[in-house]
Amino acid sequence: MAGLSWGKYLTSSHFWGPVANWGLPIAAIMDSQLTPEKISGKMTPALCVYSVLFMRFAWKVQPRNMLLFACHFTNEVTQLFQLGRYADFYYRQTPEQQEETRKFYKEKALEKQRQSEEKAKKAKEAKEKSA
Repeated sequence: MAGLSWGKYLTSSHFWGPVANWGLPIAAIMDSQLTPEKISGKMTPALCVYSVLFMRFAWKVQPRNMLLFACHFTNEVTQLFQLGRYADFYYRQTPEQQEETRKFYKEKALEKQRQSEEKAKKAKEAKEKSA
């Protein structure tokens, strides 16, 4: 942003709009750890189109908004990844493979829960020990 000082840039919608938009790709990245059954077959392609349109907008607007472009580029990549996972699960995998996938993600969630419980237990023990 050639003509704006950093102070004006940080208080402009050219900055805060993209910052708020980062919630979309962050959520998609976090959701990539979940089972493909959680992916919406309608919303994911809609988000792909949305991000392509806003990447074009960010490129065409003057001055160019590269922060917005980066946000939507990241979202586009993550949504395409999610769409691939969805298509693989529902259209390529056999019912047996789908069951294996469900089992894998269920075990992954249980392991994460066990680790969380162990961490809480250790924190409680450390607190009791220091008291």
